[in-house]
Amino acid sequence: MHTLPAADTDAVFQSYGRCCRTDAFFADFYDLFMGKSETISAVFQNTDMPEQRRLLRAGVMWLIMYARGASGGKLRDLGRTHNRDGYNINPAWYGQWLDALVEAVARHDKQYSDELGAQWRRVLTPGVDLIRDAY
Repeated sequence: MHTLPAADTDAVFQSYGRCCRTDAFFADFYDLFMGKSETISAVFQNTDMPEQRRLLRAGVMWLIMYARGASGGKLRDLGRTHNRDGYNINPAWYGQWLDALVEAVARHDKQYSDELGAQWRRVLTPGVDLIRDAY
């Protein structure tokens, strides 16, 4: 079962709400993620970044809701669009994606702590794995 302790999912849900107060959170995330490698950066070369940030906003919420016990249907759909037959997102990049997200949270959530960063990782990992494993 993918449902995690409410203390973790509630802390991440609240942290995400604090981060979502400004679009700079999402812009910083993509700067951090694309800074992980030139190959990752190249994937976004012709991307409508405002739209990409909007999609990310929803996708992170789906990851949190999955950890709270919601269906993984939306995440399975993401897995299909991001697999080798879709956007062909390298499975190794998901760890870098999560690293960049936690780094962005650390910049934007004034209540960030190492424990909150660990909670983010625990909460998002099951859903990220579901997407990655569709490759």
